[in-house]
Amino acid sequence: MLEALRKAEPDRILSLIALVRDDPRPGKMDLSIGVYRDESGRTPILAAVRAAERRLYEGETTKSYVGPAGDAAFNAAVQRLVFGDGDASRIRAVQTPGGAGALRILAGLLARARPGATVWLPDPTWVNHESIMADAGLAIRRYPYFDPATGGIRFDALLDALGGAAAGDAVLLHGCCHNPSGADPTAAEWRELADLLVRKGLFPFVDLAYQGFGDGLDEDAAAVRLLAGRVPEMAVATSCSKNFGIYRERTGAAFVLGATPAQADVALSQLVVCARIAYSMPPDHGASIVRIVLEDPALAARWRDELAAMRGAVVATRRALAAAFRTRTGTERYDFLLRHRGMFSLLGVDERQADRLRREHGIYVVADGRANLAGLRANQIEPLVSALLAVRG
Repeated sequence: MLEALRKAEPDRILSLIALVRDDPRPGKMDLSIGVYRDESGRTPILAAVRAAERRLYEGETTKSYVGPAGDAAFNAAVQRLVFGDGDASRIRAVQTPGGAGALRILAGLLARARPGATVWLPDPTWVNHESIMADAGLAIRRYPYFDPATGGIRFDALLDALGGAAAGDAVLLHGCCHNPSGADPTAAEWRELADLLVRKGLFPFVDLAYQGFGDGLDEDAAAVRLLAGRVPEMAVATSCSKNFGIYRERTGAAFVLGATPAQADVALSQLVVCARIAYSMPPDHGASIVRIVLEDPALAARWRDELAAMRGAVVATRRALAAAFRTRTGTERYDFLLRHRGMFSLLGVDERQADRLRREHGIYVVADGRANLAGLRANQIEPLVSALLAVRG
């Protein structure tokens, strides 16, 4: 049987891990994997997370399963974080192994609801989105999103493309901090997009992986809350990896909004089946950390302060990088970095230039030019600017 298999193409992000690890150059820069790093180059454990872990260690009494839907208290706490404190009668939640786990079981739910359904993905989008949707048996189409010439969104082209979508098609949207471009719609554009989704009868499928890394927790959830107040149905995948810094704990949640509470209950029953098939039960350690933090006002306040500090550090890096480019080029060509939000921006290099950055300068970015600015330290800004301008000629 196995002789029929062909070697899989390497993941263009994960394949860089080994290359970075094996690179002996002392000045190498890893701007590939999406993790936050402090000025020492570490991905820190937040003080609020450490305190919650200590409390969990001292108070946990069992290692039994939590059930395929996960910890109900965790689900409720993250639901409030994402949707706010409004009417939750039509929202149902399942705890998942990270945001990717949420995306996969929600894609499975869509396939059960409408076999062969079409999902529209932005161009560009996170490399794993297409694999996840295809694995669930969904048909994939793309809509224009990022304009490399301006560093902004091709919003008119986006509307034109989605205007041709059929009723019942799903549209994958980045709730904030678009990966890989960092370019987000304005509030006015989100309202116009919501109008189109309602008018065309399209199903919003929101990936909210970076809540709190853009403009703030509530600000970054504004698009989800806007859509939840307008559309009859939607799905949201969220992750706790970035905003709690618990990447390896694989903690996330999948939400469905139904047209009625009864419809939401039916969707939840099927979502639990999707979870049971995919991984049976979710891991609990990370979810317990998040629950403990969010249920304790003092820990929650400390966590919000730590998250604000990480967000502020990324904004400061963006400002310093844009200023360095402005000084070196004498132009505002890279000022799009100031408008972008979150960890990532596309730096305008192609695959060949990204390869030169790696070989000649020990700088690792994804082949499409995506750079993790949350992994860039202050003393690396000038070397990055010099190398980038060198490979771009």
